[in-house]
Amino acid sequence: MSQSVPMPTPSTVLLGAAGEALQWLHLPLANRHGLVAGATGTGKTITLQILAEGFSRAGVPVFCADIKGDLAGISQPGKPNPKVEQRAVATGLDDFSYEGAPTVFWDVFGQQGHPIRATVAEMGPLLLARLLELNETQEGVLNIAFALADDEGLLLLDFKDLRAMLSHVAERAPELSAHYGNVSKATIGTIQRRLLTLEQQGAEHFFGEPALELTDLMLLAPDGRGAVNILAADQLVQRPRLYATFLLWLLSELFEELPEVGDLQKPKLVFFFDEAHLLFDDAPKALLEKVEQVVRLIRSKGVGVYFVTQNPLDVPQGVLGQLGNRVQHALRAFTPADQKAVRAAAATFRANPAFDTQAAITEMGVGEALTSTLQPGGAPGEVQRTRIRPPRSRMGVVTLEERKAAVEHSPLAGKYDTAVDRNSAYEMLRDRAATVPEDDAPHPAGPAPVSGGNPWGTMGRPASSGPWGGLPNPSWGDAAPPAANRGRRRQMAQPKASAGGGLLGEILGGGNGRRDSAAGALAKSVARSVGSQVGGQIGRALVRGILGSILKR
Repeated sequence: MSQSVPMPTPSTVLLGAAGEALQWLHLPLANRHGLVAGATGTGKTITLQILAEGFSRAGVPVFCADIKGDLAGISQPGKPNPKVEQRAVATGLDDFSYEGAPTVFWDVFGQQGHPIRATVAEMGPLLLARLLELNETQEGVLNIAFALADDEGLLLLDFKDLRAMLSHVAERAPELSAHYGNVSKATIGTIQRRLLTLEQQGAEHFFGEPALELTDLMLLAPDGRGAVNILAADQLVQRPRLYATFLLWLLSELFEELPEVGDLQKPKLVFFFDEAHLLFDDAPKALLEKVEQVVRLIRSKGVGVYFVTQNPLDVPQGVLGQLGNRVQHALRAFTPADQKAVRAAAATFRANPAFDTQAAITEMGVGEALTSTLQPGGAPGEVQRTRIRPPRSRMGVVTLEERKAAVEHSPLAGKYDTAVDRNSAYEMLRDRAATVPEDDAPHPAGPAPVSGGNPWGTMGRPASSGPWGGLPNPSWGDAAPPAANRGRRRQMAQPKASAGGGLLGEILGGGNGRRDSAAGALAKSVARSVGSQVGGQIGRALVRGILGSILKR
């Protein structure tokens, strides 16, 4: 069969058929988010797979968290099967063919795909404080550590940098308390213990360089299909705190970096978060409110967020109310709690007089679902009992050889695979202590300068144009572009809150992360206070403005 068949209706994604009526997800409304729910074994993963395929064929990049490993089959063509082909025709796929999607594999641990990393500075003190479940006093001390790193030009890239910075703050507690506020060594000890807990869940693999560039999640294949980014999460899901860290960081990064674009003809990016309850379990109320805020506002950035979970009640009501496109597979009502979930799921749909929604939820078989999508104009459609169409790609796992080949032939091969440990806060503080007596050690004149300008152009794409609408030119063949020639979103990878950048940072010499020379120290002594106080305060206020507005209490 043909391996490349264009979408018959570029503005829609086919879900399946309800009797003779085909059910579509409308791309101009796909950034209004969605929910895929249902009991184990009812077909949620297949629904996720056909949605990802549909978005990819429409030129929309996709990000999926693969919890069980069976979503990876989307990278391979399906095997010929008469029953699959009959169902495809019965559910509206008259042009059905077997084909895999252009796929990029990712893995926080770097074992089943390209590593995903972020720097501690990119995570920021507010988000880290939420994830570490710090109280207000502990959060304040963590903010002091980040502020001091800004003022002294110390780069916070990985966990050992943050640990060294906290120890440095503890050593200078009496001096810093007069300028930044009270610093307690006991409080720092508590933060260090919380960091140890997160580190034991594998966070040392996540924090570091090279950091992920968001544009690498928005690649297009040469035939115009969007890349399907699959995060291997079978190990990550066993570390729920790290899993939540990753999801929240990625949402906040997208919200902060992408420009406002309003409603587009199709999303710029669609995210599927499987096992969504792990994001919300035991989360404090303040954090849930911030997640709700991000989900509500990120729509205007052109990003659609789709939660996949067993029970709609797993998603907080404030977030659930933002999900306009719904696919509800069967639920089992064996206990009073199950019956409550069925009633709650039925109540979220626009009723259809043709059948009882609550009864249908418990009666549906595998591969059936209740669907309700936003119609042109934004109104929710009546709930329909739908037979979900089959995917064009493989339904199941991939072999180790197939995964390895996909990683080796990826357009990002070699870019993230090797960790980089640059000179940063840990090394700077170690060298300072080893070479200069503590009482005579000169402080760096100022913080590191902010690198580069705004890398985003129209609709969140790089300012430099390329042959595929300004996106990086990926090679889906045998050769990958040399890593040295790729652009970097954060060349210096310094904290987002870096202050005193630009011309002032160059004059003060704080951007090189090294101690001032003996000759320069005297000349810079006056400018030091300007760089640390004025530059630090203004820079932090400007550069952390967006993230602070999201996460600040």
